[in-house]
Amino acid sequence: MRGKLDVDTLLKVVLALVVVWLVLEIVGEILGILAFVLGPLSNLLGLVVIVLIVLYLLDRI
Repeated sequence: MRGKLDVDTLLKVVLALVVVWLVLEIVGEILGILAFVLGPLSNLLGLVVIVLIVLYLLDRI
């Protein structure tokens, strides 16, 4: 049995994470110091999103 999280809710969460990611990238580009600090973290954030989606599809969450 899958969790109680609807697909629409999951898509809203993914959309919110992508919006946060884009805002962080824009702020990082404007402020070079943040780009240096958050550069490696942006790839990690994308990897976490992918892992969460795969775990959801495999019914592990």
